[in-house]
Amino acid sequence: MVRRHELTDAQWQKIEALLPANGKPGGQWADHRKVINGVLFRARTGVPWPDLPERYGPWQTVYERHRRWSADGTWQQILTELQIEADAADPDGALAKDVEKEDVRRRREWAVNIDSTSCRAHQHAAGARRRGRRVTSRKGGGSRVEADGREALGRSRGGLTSKVHLLADDRARPLTWQTSPGQRGDSPMFIPVLEGLRIRRRGPGRPRSRPDRVRGDKAYSSHDNRAYLRRRGITATIAQPDDQQVKRRRKGRAGGRPPAFDKAQYRHRSAVERCVSKWKQYRAVASRYDKRDYIFNGTLAVAAIVIWLRDTVQEPSETAWPSVRSRLKAALIRAR
Repeated sequence: MVRRHELTDAQWQKIEALLPANGKPGGQWADHRKVINGVLFRARTGVPWPDLPERYGPWQTVYERHRRWSADGTWQQILTELQIEADAADPDGALAKDVEKEDVRRRREWAVNIDSTSCRAHQHAAGARRRGRRVTSRKGGGSRVEADGREALGRSRGGLTSKVHLLADDRARPLTWQTSPGQRGDSPMFIPVLEGLRIRRRGPGRPRSRPDRVRGDKAYSSHDNRAYLRRRGITATIAQPDDQQVKRRRKGRAGGRPPAFDKAQYRHRSAVERCVSKWKQYRAVASRYDKRDYIFNGTLAVAAIVIWLRDTVQEPSETAWPSVRSRLKAALIRAR
């Protein structure tokens, strides 16, 4: 019997061949499906590892499997294979926009949407062992800061937080992401997130890494980001904040023309917000409980895998229960 937050039979058949196989005697894996269901239960509910139900086996086994697969990239490899299987030639699937040109020719456009979300760090996420050299802040006062944001944790207005910078397609499915400390801005992470986009193809050919269009809100409107998109031949649909518009008008002719902005295309940016909403249904994503950044990225990958499975796997149709109205109508007919 499949319980809540567990893989269905169709979903399990989809990823079973992608999992590591057992090795020599003495190093056998425990049942993959039971352990993965335990990881999903923890990701969805956010319970501490020792509080996992006994039906998933020893909690140490479930945690160690999740930690190991987060470290060696197994979760990410499964997600990559699902993206290839969904549609290697057109990762945006059936919802890729058909753009009609003036000469009535039509082409397929691959558009991606970028946004960020903050994940409040639980007290269990603090206290990871410090590694590397710490840099003393120039502001003095005895405060010490990490040069690169240790474990992607930082203090913002909400307290200790991590920020996830996400790139999603028009079907609200996560493509790639980057984590950073909570106080880091969105605009500096724009180029690193786009450079991390690699949708592999089934067979020969380089991975797809250059979408036709990128949509983003006002936080990503900067000269460097727009210049980066122009160099790569990517259409930018990024809103411009009011202060940049005022500054451009103040310069007169020297300010140049305003950047092109398509309001109709900008409405489709809500896909990334829907993707964030799906992601944050998992409590271990909405609140970070993992001390190490690579384990937290593994938890993000687990949630992304389920999102892709639900979108690509067609579950067998079951006999629907009759509605209350139809049952009442049948009862009246029998009473007559």
